[in-house]
Amino acid sequence: MLAPQKLKYRKPHTGRLKGLSKAGNEVSFGDVGLKAVSANRVTSRQIEAARVAMMRHVRRGAKVWIRIFPDRPVTRKPAETRMGKGKGNVEYYVAVVKPGKIMFEMGGADEALMIEALQRAAAKLPLRTKIVKRLK
Repeated sequence: MLAPQKLKYRKPHTGRLKGLSKAGNEVSFGDVGLKAVSANRVTSRQIEAARVAMMRHVRRGAKVWIRIFPDRPVTRKPAETRMGKGKGNVEYYVAVVKPGKIMFEMGGADEALMIEALQRAAAKLPLRTKIVKRLK
């Protein structure tokens, strides 16, 4: 699974998910891409599940680019713990995805096959998506 090697801050604030994606809103590397329509946080496990679903469908027939990286730590306090005594430990990492962000790209295979693979990947993600083609 994906995780950052170093962090500037160990336990950042949660933040908000408002606004649109500032960068990464066009298909740059492949032929088709999976674009976020809603905002959410995508965990490293969900990214890996989507990647595996795509690769199993195309069977080494296409190249895949992952355009998001889980760089935000999420903390959680243990179950049945009283309030106070500081912030919890880091449990997992998430990528903050805003509307308009291209999350995955595929190229080098039949377009119908790649679209089907991206649909399978979208089923693994916790946000609404749409499939977009590269502008020629």
